[in-house]
Amino acid sequence: MKNWNALFVRHGWLLKKEKENVFDCRHETEMNKQFLLQSLDQANLSYDYDGETLVMHSGPIQEEEWISILDFQDRGHGGFLWFRPGLEEPKIQELDTYICGIVRQLNRLGFYTNGSCDGHGRNSASVSIVKNDKDIEQLEQLLLALGMRRVNYRENARSFVIYFSLRSTELLHVAEKLSMVEEEWLENGIDYIKEQLFYVQLEELLSIPGESCSEALIREVVKEKLTPFVDYMTVDRYGNLLAEKTYKSDHGPTILLSAHLDMFEEITANRSIVKENGIWSSSEGILGADDRAGVAVLLNIAEALYISPSFSGKIKFIFTVEEEVGLVGARNVDEYFLWGTDAAIVVDRRGTGDIVTSCGGYIPFCEEAYGRFIEQAATEAGLSGWKCIQGGSSDTRIWAGHGIQSVNLSVGYNYEHTDAEYLDIQACYGTVQLIQSFLGKGQELRRVLHDIKRKKKSSYELILYGSPVCFS
Repeated sequence: MKNWNALFVRHGWLLKKEKENVFDCRHETEMNKQFLLQSLDQANLSYDYDGETLVMHSGPIQEEEWISILDFQDRGHGGFLWFRPGLEEPKIQELDTYICGIVRQLNRLGFYTNGSCDGHGRNSASVSIVKNDKDIEQLEQLLLALGMRRVNYRENARSFVIYFSLRSTELLHVAEKLSMVEEEWLENGIDYIKEQLFYVQLEELLSIPGESCSEALIREVVKEKLTPFVDYMTVDRYGNLLAEKTYKSDHGPTILLSAHLDMFEEITANRSIVKENGIWSSSEGILGADDRAGVAVLLNIAEALYISPSFSGKIKFIFTVEEEVGLVGARNVDEYFLWGTDAAIVVDRRGTGDIVTSCGGYIPFCEEAYGRFIEQAATEAGLSGWKCIQGGSSDTRIWAGHGIQSVNLSVGYNYEHTDAEYLDIQACYGTVQLIQSFLGKGQELRRVLHDIKRKKKSSYELILYGSPVCFS
């Protein structure tokens, strides 16, 4: 279920969230505020409003119910639809239901609109952008960074008309992502925007409670975010979240990507995240980057692969519970889900640049060739400092115990389990880039894994049958 902030943003309101369920309304127009209050009243919801601040006392409702109130008959048809782009704000109730959020966010970012249509479930949605000093290439880069596979538009004398070949619910998702974008990002291009959006999601995940044995809330959030990008998802009998997606062909390798949902202890209520020069820490108590940083990385990878599949094969995702109290979730994963898995990457290692290939050097997680392959993927991506090392225990140990070639990658946090915990966010994003490079080398990976299997089979046969005898 979407929270109130998401429901407001997705449906066109520009309110500033001060804290959970408390919103600053001073930057919204009176007409749009009145439409919001009328809609809340129609839904019989409890709230306080003093002209500047809205406090929601009722919990959020299902989005389908919210839409049933907002999507009144003939909405978006006729009436006083004209306004002066750049000088006044569009009126939400006069815009089509599923496009109004995109329209409001584009205007906020300086892309002023003079027309829109949500397609009414029959045609492509569209938004007409007035020509001004904003570069249409900036808008194209922005929309690609948000996850659109391509941007189609036509130009006339006064405007550009952008077409969205998306389902109605996907239009709402675009509006929500647009709300995260700052106007100054637009000057820096698609890669910069993608990176900043990653940090926005990372901060959200760091703010969700979920110590060991209490992972229900974070699991639901991850489930909601992951659902659009996978073919199959379930929660197993122990509470682990399992998902998978086949890309291009099911004849490629099957790779497991894994992180854990639980924190060592609960985050302190009302704490803030302190940000200084790319280093994040907590104002009080643990930060929780172990392993919310890993969760953020995997969600980013899932979305990126869905938008632009650079990998041919199957990806399995496992978000485990109770890792911090003895790898309990991983030990209890339904074994059938691991069948056929060729290799695994766990994202749950402190520091930067570590590719952990064994537990203390005495429990191997993988063959040397697999670790070297990941080192090469880092080099080819221009990522320096990655190397294979010995490490400690983690869910990697469990996957390796099932005969899966496994490693654990650094994700940028340090001093985990203490109040001194901090996260190097650029190092964290570097792990995203490494996994993308790794998956982009699918054919080479397939050969490496095939060679490992062949050598292991030969070694097994040698042990079983002994050295061959030659006769002259």
